[in-house]
Amino acid sequence: MGAFLALGLFQGAVYGLLAVGIVLVYKAKRVFNFAQGEFGGVAAFTAFAIVVGAGLPYWVGVVGGLAAAVAMGLIVERVIVRPLESSSRTIMLVALVGVALFTIAIIVLLGQPIPRVMPPLISGGGVNILGAGILPQQLILMAVLAVLAAAMAWFFKTDMGLAVLASSQDTRAAQVVGISPVAVSRLVWGMAALLGGIAGLLYAPVGIFTPGFMTLTMLVPAFAAAVLGGMTSLPGAFIGGLAIGVVQNLGIYYLGQQLKVPGAAELGVFALLMLVLLIRPQGLLGKEA
Repeated sequence: MGAFLALGLFQGAVYGLLAVGIVLVYKAKRVFNFAQGEFGGVAAFTAFAIVVGAGLPYWVGVVGGLAAAVAMGLIVERVIVRPLESSSRTIMLVALVGVALFTIAIIVLLGQPIPRVMPPLISGGGVNILGAGILPQQLILMAVLAVLAAAMAWFFKTDMGLAVLASSQDTRAAQVVGISPVAVSRLVWGMAALLGGIAGLLYAPVGIFTPGFMTLTMLVPAFAAAVLGGMTSLPGAFIGGLAIGVVQNLGIYYLGQQLKVPGAAELGVFALLMLVLLIRPQGLLGKEA
């Protein structure tokens, strides 16, 4: 069981990174960002092309991948989000789903739908934690999650962070005191894309990856993590991600291996969501409307 618990924490860290990006956009725009996973996909495939394809140093691939993810986020904000600002949230949601599907199609066309293996940032044997062989890449993932959690907490105490919060609560009032909604929108989408890119770069070297891997395997659990933590709570998104990862893996251990129940991981997550939302409909750290 210890091995499943440890693996769940590391998998949950990826969910947490994506969930924070989802919550960040939701707090500012009140829309569910279904393109969040593809920020990570673009970062991973760009880094792969630079490191493996071009043979350049790893750090160049990391910088290039994050730059590609942020550029995508800013393009989506300018081309999709801003023109649809006055439209219904449903139209915005459908447009963002379209962005994700379009991005996957472009990656398939450019890189072919074949599995790839990204070399890890630090190679070497695994570390035994609770009976599980944990790769150095997974330890880096947890360290990055902790650093980003502290950085986000600090950011929202700065003037820029307070401007984002003010704009999300009342755009007109924020404009009156000199806060630019356009600048805030760019910042939010750039930060969300950066978080998605970091998640993709950290997760890709753990195994093989294919076009759409972040959207197909990570996005739904990340949304569940955001809902579990509270759709307006950034700390809740971090905690929700870790909780979803742990429950998924413990579900596989108890329900899948012990009781032979099919769909054990999904059943465990569903039960956790129902339990928390019945007790606290606003999520673990969310606030009541």
